[in-house]
Amino acid sequence: MSGPPSPSPKNWFRALRRTRLGEPCMKTYPLECVELLKRTRGAFQAGRTVNERFRQTQLEAIVRMLVEHECDFVDALGRDLHKPRFETVISELMLVKNEAVHAINSLKKWMEPQRVERNLTTTLDDCFVMNEPLGVVLIIGAWCSPVHFCLVPLVGAIAAGNCAIVSPSEHSSHTAELLHRLFPSYLDNECFHVVLTGLNELTEIVELKFDHVFFIGNKEDGTRIAQAAIRMLTPVTLVLGSKNPCYVDEHCDIPITARRIAWARFHNAGQNMVAPDYILCHADAKERLLQALRCCIMQFYGSDPRESRSFGRMVNLECLNRTRDLLGKCGKVAVGGKVIEAEKYIAPTILTEVTDSDPIMQQEIFGPVLPILTVNSLDEAITFINQREKPLCVYAYSSNCKVISRLMTETSSGSFCSNDCVLQSLLAVLPFGGVGASGMGSYHGRQSFDNLSHRKSCLLRSTRIESITYLRYPPYEDRNLSLMTWASNLSQRSQGWCQIL
Repeated sequence: MSGPPSPSPKNWFRALRRTRLGEPCMKTYPLECVELLKRTRGAFQAGRTVNERFRQTQLEAIVRMLVEHECDFVDALGRDLHKPRFETVISELMLVKNEAVHAINSLKKWMEPQRVERNLTTTLDDCFVMNEPLGVVLIIGAWCSPVHFCLVPLVGAIAAGNCAIVSPSEHSSHTAELLHRLFPSYLDNECFHVVLTGLNELTEIVELKFDHVFFIGNKEDGTRIAQAAIRMLTPVTLVLGSKNPCYVDEHCDIPITARRIAWARFHNAGQNMVAPDYILCHADAKERLLQALRCCIMQFYGSDPRESRSFGRMVNLECLNRTRDLLGKCGKVAVGGKVIEAEKYIAPTILTEVTDSDPIMQQEIFGPVLPILTVNSLDEAITFINQREKPLCVYAYSSNCKVISRLMTETSSGSFCSNDCVLQSLLAVLPFGGVGASGMGSYHGRQSFDNLSHRKSCLLRSTRIESITYLRYPPYEDRNLSLMTWASNLSQRSQGWCQIL
């Protein structure tokens, strides 16, 4: 894969001026965004992003940026979330690189017009669907995986031929500032920008009229963004956090189940939109699962997870206090429960004796806490899930394929995964998004391209069959109506092949 042209010295010096040690990046305010959006829209209208080679170059630049600044991203995420290098490389950098490479390899095919079946009306015409860029896309990323949630949607926006303004979360400030400083050195300075702003300013920025808003975050913030967008008739993609259920059947491999659940729940100190939020465990498997989870935590993080280099921290005191408050009001602490405010540390915690009316079951848990509820049957688990809002993910562990099939078909969610967690949300070949209260629209791979394109119906007609189409013109006659009715009836019998218009 050939690299894009090197940035000009002017851009390098501009980036250097913005990356001096200890110099914070300036916050972007709505008035500044007016001019930035005007510049970006001008670049789009000039056709800067239409060319396939331009898109390829920008995607390649993203890969180069991640490779050349891997240590910087590891450091920034370490400062924001105490995120281990392993987690940063695997779940952030490698994920974005894979997404970009997949788009680079598939872009030519994605951009081709899609031909549709001809009928008698269009037999001499050209009939196809063309993918057209939307314009300027605003991408609002969540703080829990700031590189992933900012750059994977950006890959889709670039592949589809859009310009984009990216707004990382202010809660992951070091990562946001790093993206702000690196973009001018790698991506086109007229088409792609990072703005540093808070949520209050974001609602004003959304009202500046973008062509699409892509938001990843919690339901409350997503609702505010959607309301601001709808006032401007701006289409939105929302990927919203939810309470993701995880059913554990009595017939499953308990040690493997425990390892996979513990990894998914305590990854990034539990600050993960796609992690299992609670377990619905069959009564016959509860004690075995609890013991296995206790052993997994010991194997993963040692006797004191606080000392482990593999365990993260809460992003800020607000999130820590919210999670700590939930711990004090719900169930019984079976494992963990230790909180050190000065270090933003909450130990990997498992709760038992939790009821569905407890506060922890009324909101998404964004911390290393895993409640276990007991059910006596698969039917009870399905009913429990269906009585609540549709989640982003449903997980099921069982060696019985009928159990898996029932949970997959009898519940509704943004995604489903059996005998593992999280992986269904990371694959470029699978669209990922929410449904109902967990969002609208989806992304990854081809789905990102389609979601951020306008699929324009195109019919290139001939004038050579006027001897047939004249039947539709006034003055209307019963004879012509009879012929068109006959053609319509024939069309229904022949599955729409014959129409006279």
